[in-house]
Amino acid sequence: MDVNIYIASHKKFEQFPLKDYRVLQVGAEGKESLGYLRDNTGDNISYKNPNYCELTGLYWIWKNDKKSDVTGLVHYRRYFSTAKFSSSSAYFLDGTEIGEILRNYDIILPKREWLKETAWEEYYMVSGLEKDLKRVEKIIGEVYPECMPAFCEYFYQNRSWLYNMMICRKELFDEYCEWLFDILFRLETQVDYKDYSDYQKRIFGFMSERLLNVWVIYKNLKVKELRTVNTEMSLKERLRIWLRRRKNRMVFAARPEDRVKRSKV
Repeated sequence: MDVNIYIASHKKFEQFPLKDYRVLQVGAEGKESLGYLRDNTGDNISYKNPNYCELTGLYWIWKNDKKSDVTGLVHYRRYFSTAKFSSSSAYFLDGTEIGEILRNYDIILPKREWLKETAWEEYYMVSGLEKDLKRVEKIIGEVYPECMPAFCEYFYQNRSWLYNMMICRKELFDEYCEWLFDILFRLETQVDYKDYSDYQKRIFGFMSERLLNVWVIYKNLKVKELRTVNTEMSLKERLRIWLRRRKNRMVFAARPEDRVKRSKV
């Protein structure tokens, strides 16, 4: 079995001795080479990286890796681990373990995280604008109506697989990418970025985190959840993220008119 897991990175970083992993420089278009594979070769959307984040790497894998039996995406500072507590790279998932897991499961994802709000509310309180959720809802309703029950199931509950990290067989990976990018490219034609902060301009990376959940639910995939280890998360970084999320929730709470009550379809 040919296993190739790609590590998305936009900068040089300390690499771990991981078999079956390859570093992919994302957003490589117009940037100095870091000595890694680059996502601006072959069929690519590297220039879209400011808005698509690591998805330019996901797209590159989809379009340019024609040999792998199993593939996936992790981040330069975030990896799947088989250990319950240790952060040692010795426990980072390797190709042999991946093959064993995929004998019994369809896909490997990070452990789901609990959200304080519904997934719908959490998106526009933390990551983006509600109008984009409504746009995606409309796109799926028109183009993929069979996915609407899964869309509603996900967005009306409060757990989520995050980080755009996944490992699965290449044919399943390709199927997901075809579905995902069709939706995102349709959404892109409706976004003008006029009312977006620099953070919110990363819209497609944030939206895809949620859409992966919708797709997994729709496909009724058997998921193996694994702990993720962040190799660079300092106390200061954790505090910064917590404060940003708290600020977003305070702004949201101060504008009750934005809390639109929605009913399931």
